[in-house]
Amino acid sequence: MRCLRETKDSSGNGMKLILILIVGLWSCACADDAPVVETVLAYQRTCGGWPKNYNRKRILTPSDRQQLRKQRSRMDTTIDNGATYTEIRLLAGAFETSGQSCLKIAVLKGVDYLLDGQMENGGWSQSFPEGRGYVREVTFNDNAMVGVMNLLKDIADKAPPFDFIPASKRERAESAVNRGISCVLRSQVFIDGVPTSWCAQHDRRTLAPCRGRSYELPSLSGRESVGIVRFLMRVEKPDLAVKQSIEGAVAWFKRVELTGIRVERKVEESQPGGFDTVVVRDLGAPPLWARFYDLHTNKPIFSGRDGVPRASLAEIPHERRNGYSWLGPYARVLLDEDWPRWRTRNRPEASRLVK
Repeated sequence: MRCLRETKDSSGNGMKLILILIVGLWSCACADDAPVVETVLAYQRTCGGWPKNYNRKRILTPSDRQQLRKQRSRMDTTIDNGATYTEIRLLAGAFETSGQSCLKIAVLKGVDYLLDGQMENGGWSQSFPEGRGYVREVTFNDNAMVGVMNLLKDIADKAPPFDFIPASKRERAESAVNRGISCVLRSQVFIDGVPTSWCAQHDRRTLAPCRGRSYELPSLSGRESVGIVRFLMRVEKPDLAVKQSIEGAVAWFKRVELTGIRVERKVEESQPGGFDTVVVRDLGAPPLWARFYDLHTNKPIFSGRDGVPRASLAEIPHERRNGYSWLGPYARVLLDEDWPRWRTRNRPEASRLVK
């Protein structure tokens, strides 16, 4: 396995990126992961984070490595699509197995990237330190911020494989988690004084629901809110504010569940790709939730790239209808399993919110 490390050359001309060959054999279990670990290390940027959507299992050629060294200063780092916090988890697991110092260095640098990237309001944007438009807003979309907070909580709790993280950094992680929880609670949308759920993106200044991509309108999210509630359920000895937040969201999920329908992908020769996604009646189907709900009516909304909200999946163009998750069993496990377990552990004072 090769590890990327930054070091000074003997002439003192500054930092150079060089490949250090780590001597020693990996165990059988670790050998299978070695190409993945090497690729992940190669993609880490100088700021400590990672870009998204590269193939972690790609075996790098010498030419690939040379090109990636040239790209180390890029500011394309993000927490979108699981980037950065997934790499940190992977490298921490590899370090626990191998003890390679370069893995520890990469993990600590990645953790610093996340800690330094937290905004004053306690949230994280999708892309930092650079980015334009909606990627600069507080981002719950695709569990971006929740993924970061779950990682930092594991670090703060000294959960394996993060027991090697220095105490000072664990303290920073704990502080970041607490600030993140505050941001989550302040971002929750209240309707008529009752807490509901969250939007996929919230304005970095006001924390109000805001637009993401053209078809991701300011709304209540039936998908992203699940991950947020699950994270809040991890809080030990939750105070009244956290309990009310969880109870309010659970009550909202119960109010907006969709019954008597299912989503089906059917063969449709006249459509692009020869198929289409449709909603059909099925009185025996388990409940579904919409990805987005109107902020005022709690009705599901769907949209094409024109950004115009529609009342049904059938009303938006084929490309978006089939290229996005609009309906799903998002909250089913949360309500059927997670919620009863949490309520057994906690006797919420706010139980009146859930009917």
